[in-house]
Amino acid sequence: MTLALAFSVGIAIGALLGLLGGGGSILAVPALVYALNLPLSEAIPTSLLVIGIASATGALPKIRAHAVEWRMAGIFAVTGIAGTILGSTIGRHVPDNAVLLGFAVVMIAAGIRMLRGGDDVGTACSTDGSGINWLRCAPRSIPTGFGVGILTGLFGVGGGFLIVPALVLLLGIEISVAIGTSLVVIVANSAAGLGAQLDGLGSNWSLTVAFAGAAIGGSLLAGRYSSRVDGATLQRWFAYLVFAVAAFVAVDTIFLG
Repeated sequence: MTLALAFSVGIAIGALLGLLGGGGSILAVPALVYALNLPLSEAIPTSLLVIGIASATGALPKIRAHAVEWRMAGIFAVTGIAGTILGSTIGRHVPDNAVLLGFAVVMIAAGIRMLRGGDDVGTACSTDGSGINWLRCAPRSIPTGFGVGILTGLFGVGGGFLIVPALVLLLGIEISVAIGTSLVVIVANSAAGLGAQLDGLGSNWSLTVAFAGAAIGGSLLAGRYSSRVDGATLQRWFAYLVFAVAAFVAVDTIFLG
């Protein structure tokens, strides 16, 4: 029954990764803790492993389609890896209840970000010729990448709910390219976070493999049809789900934890 549940949850999270370029990862830790009964110290590195593999799988079609802005991916990855290592270090010294409560706050912020949507694009990182205008781009992209990395290390989330809108607002690229770039960055951040918390992985590898395999399959399948789905509607309903899970985590942590 547990393996079947792990498989079902993995498919859902992988599908959301493939469709939205992130977002699904924010449900991975709550699913592992509350549905699959893993301790938080094991759920976070397990989430990073699964999200990293699923994101890499989902990124392959985007790479083949040349739907990745590699220069921006490099900026976010380098700063994000540093933030991920710091976030992992902080997480080791923070009580589990505090981490879960902070996670609920991050989920609420992510849900609000998803509901806001917005079609505005920016030009702070617009490229002319063969280079990026660092004078305008660095003050926004470097702190954003670093902040996403901290969230990855501390909470085990990919951060796609921040990376995608940041890429659109900073660079002005189309959403499909932002999704591909986000997936590449999530892979780098997840690998850094997993490396810093590798000792937290437990011995229940059958559950991890089922969860990861299902997420990979869901990400691949969803990635093929992402252009045919009404992303705005999907994101809105997903935001409502995130709010509900955040409320559950907060209530459980404050009153039952």
